[in-house]
Amino acid sequence: MANGWRFIAQRALTGEFLDWDMPLALNTNPKRTLSGPGGLTATIEPEYARLIGPDGVPLLQEWSTKVYLEVDGHIRWGGIVTKTNFDGAQMSVEAEGLTAYAHGIPFEDHLISGELITPPDPYEGQDKNHDGYIDFSNPKRPVPKPPDPYTGPRIDAYEAFRRIWAHIQSRPYGDIGLTVDGHALGKLLGAADGSDPWELAWWNAPDCGQALDQLTRDLPFDWTEDHSWNADHTAVQHRIRLGTPRLGRRRDDLRFADGENLSAIARPEGLGDDYANEIVVLGKGEGRAMARAQVYRYDGRRMRRVATVTDKTLSSENMLRTRGEQELAGRTQNLQIPAIQIVDHPNARFGSWQLGDDIRLQVHVPWVGDLDLWHRIVGDEVSADGTCVLNLKRADSLVY
Repeated sequence: MANGWRFIAQRALTGEFLDWDMPLALNTNPKRTLSGPGGLTATIEPEYARLIGPDGVPLLQEWSTKVYLEVDGHIRWGGIVTKTNFDGAQMSVEAEGLTAYAHGIPFEDHLISGELITPPDPYEGQDKNHDGYIDFSNPKRPVPKPPDPYTGPRIDAYEAFRRIWAHIQSRPYGDIGLTVDGHALGKLLGAADGSDPWELAWWNAPDCGQALDQLTRDLPFDWTEDHSWNADHTAVQHRIRLGTPRLGRRRDDLRFADGENLSAIARPEGLGDDYANEIVVLGKGEGRAMARAQVYRYDGRRMRRVATVTDKTLSSENMLRTRGEQELAGRTQNLQIPAIQIVDHPNARFGSWQLGDDIRLQVHVPWVGDLDLWHRIVGDEVSADGTCVLNLKRADSLVY
């Protein structure tokens, strides 16, 4: 293990620190993921695996032990042990980011946004002979028109995200210490006219993790989980950072180039299943009344490939076509570099970027030539050998 590296074990619920320097032998490097939990896999020596914590419970126990990677005094990764296996005398450990906890937890409440509310009609049943007048009224009074339906309260997408996490952590033994950013996304869930409410109801047996993933994917927006020491280094703070709607920025101050700070480049690849030269955008409404737009960009060489985007917040032809053009721009590119390995260098010091940043790659690729492309950092994996892998996607293939 490199100097300045150590793995720390902590009891998940009590916060008690169990070990300040666990001898984990990594199989995969600790990985952070944009809008996901990330994870690591490792093995541990048999003698250490048998250790019992000060609380009398095995030191490394599934859904009981938090694990942190500290590098030079800073928490670079945090998660919880989710799986252990034994192969003879050797123990293998899998840990995932704390946000993995949401998966498998049922939502046991009711949350609705944009519900169509029909007020009760105070005159219902008071015209039994159907003559249009209130029965037995003297002088005769016509039956008033029933009150119009209206749309109930609508919830901002980030408020729904927070409420799901608050529900998860309110249940017995469910408080894992995560705090969620408090700002609004500015997108209200459900249709404004009440025609398509967003709902999370216990009787449908929703999974909290799936609900959070669907919110992230459908709107879309970015989030990351961050871990850091408190002011006096007595506890680790856990935070979900929410984008507005995206995280990161274009980093003109960083440089990633062959012969400087790149030590390896993953084989470039096309967009594969993500490629499309025609986009169908479906917007507000239902059935034949649904708003719809279709945009395309054919080059005469590739076959027609179609992707469908649904966004119930869009209604005008201009808004639908704009969204389609944005989607198309990201799906017609020819090449992307899925990952690079870098060394700590003045061009881009370790820790100088954040997940979601757009970075410029200047590389030479055999059979292709010199490339100068902007990519977005969607994950990173720090290694004890002094290198770091950045997982990438073309910056123009992501739409917000």
